[in-house]
Amino acid sequence: MTLEAIPLLQSLPQAELEALRQIAQERAFPTGGEIFQEGAPGDGVYFVRSGLVEIYSGKTERRIFSRLGPGEIFGEMAIIEHQPRSAAAVAAVDTEVYFLPREELLPFIQRSPGIAFALLQQISHRLREFNRLHLRELVQAETLAVIGRFAQSIVHDLKNPLNIIGLSSEMSGWPSATPEVRAKAQKAISKQVERINDMVSDILIFTQNTRGDAEFKPCDYHEFILGLVDDLQAEVKLKSVKVELKNNPPAVTVLSNRRRLERVLFNLAHNAVDAMPNGGEIFLRFQSDGKEVVTEVEDTGPGIAPEIADKLFQPFATHGKTRGTGLGLSICKKIVEDHGGKISARSEPGRGAIFAFTLPLAK
Repeated sequence: MTLEAIPLLQSLPQAELEALRQIAQERAFPTGGEIFQEGAPGDGVYFVRSGLVEIYSGKTERRIFSRLGPGEIFGEMAIIEHQPRSAAAVAAVDTEVYFLPREELLPFIQRSPGIAFALLQQISHRLREFNRLHLRELVQAETLAVIGRFAQSIVHDLKNPLNIIGLSSEMSGWPSATPEVRAKAQKAISKQVERINDMVSDILIFTQNTRGDAEFKPCDYHEFILGLVDDLQAEVKLKSVKVELKNNPPAVTVLSNRRRLERVLFNLAHNAVDAMPNGGEIFLRFQSDGKEVVTEVEDTGPGIAPEIADKLFQPFATHGKTRGTGLGLSICKKIVEDHGGKISARSEPGRGAIFAFTLPLAK
């Protein structure tokens, strides 16, 4: 390819093309030949005459930014800044290039508005392309990170029921285990398997962002809470945590999906346990105004960190935890909202975290 056939230079007057021809140097590189190194002085601009050039970064592992064929420019940032090369260039096949030294090209650009404008357009285009590529890679990297955090969260949520299944299996396998002990262990295993199935269903519904096919039935809230507290107590006891009812749950009726509503209380209890690694207490309190019932879950931990307070219910928000990602609170929010209620959190001086959620009463 001749200089005048290069798209960037086609609009130049013949006199300017002739002047460029006088300063252009023709260079040839074999396959794999290094045209310039990353960090080398930015001493000029290149046009591909024939062959293929790869622009890359990294010495041990190459990260290829672009592949350039005949007529394309590279190394153009040397025009506007006399800085070391930010990437390397190599001949992907046998390649010939035109090299225009910076010191000779700059006076020419100052005399030729046409070439200056063309080069400016090319630099702008190349920067946009680089930004687009960089943004795409960032999105891909973030997507992979989200998948990883999502998987970590699922494992975290499944550990408690799996631990109970393991302990119950050991109990039922003891030679000295009575029929009553075996029956109790089998019941615990069945309940935790059912709970794992509910967790998976909740996660699928959460990711689909729909209310799903959950069935909502009238539920006596007093009976629901009293039946749940024993299960909560047994689970958190393993971490030296106690659950205490500060007042009796009101005898009101709510429309609910019991299994998903249980998930809200279990998730809030697990969060409280995580906040109290040395043990503590979880308090449940209730109130009703005839239109809705409010449930508060308070722990004796350090409270809610200010830097996470406004992001608590966002997916994967977490703070100061080596495991878990905050997906549990996001699922709590979705379940409560699917029930027509709201969930919130607050901290008060001298108290731990306080989570509150409302449920409308059945009409």
